[in-house]
Amino acid sequence: MTMKNLFARFATKTSEWAGKPVIFILALSIVIVWAVLGPFFDYSETWQLIINTGTTIITFLMVFVLQNAQTRDTRAIQAKLNEIILTSHAENRFIGIENLDEDELKRLDELVAKAAKGRGETEACMTAEVVEAVAPKKAEARKRPGSAKTSKVKQRPLEKS
Repeated sequence: MTMKNLFARFATKTSEWAGKPVIFILALSIVIVWAVLGPFFDYSETWQLIINTGTTIITFLMVFVLQNAQTRDTRAIQAKLNEIILTSHAENRFIGIENLDEDELKRLDELVAKAAKGRGETEACMTAEVVEAVAPKKAEARKRPGSAKTSKVKQRPLEKS
């Protein structure tokens, strides 16, 4: 087993473990015990340093573990959504839109929401062209033969209801 696979398994198990209610209760209990011990340690710098150091180390390490698990989950969800698009009457041009930048995604979201609100049959049928309207250079790169981003899926035209 490679180090990458080992870390992925570790990240998955750790994120599952960290999300359990009993772990939250354990963490809360530790904080309560620390707070109760404050008067016994005269609220010293050492007493404060214990909780600060502990929480900082745990937070620092958990960021990487949880990010790894979340990234893999996101990729899996994206693959599932792409499969749904490919096997349905949905528009293939929406595959890969997760690679658009923030402004392009915001514009795409606005256009799709506007079409979904039923502001005219023509506009609703044109949502397939939204990707090209939002990011014409990226969309054109996906269509060009020989391009690194060329879609291997033949795009279907939208069917009018």
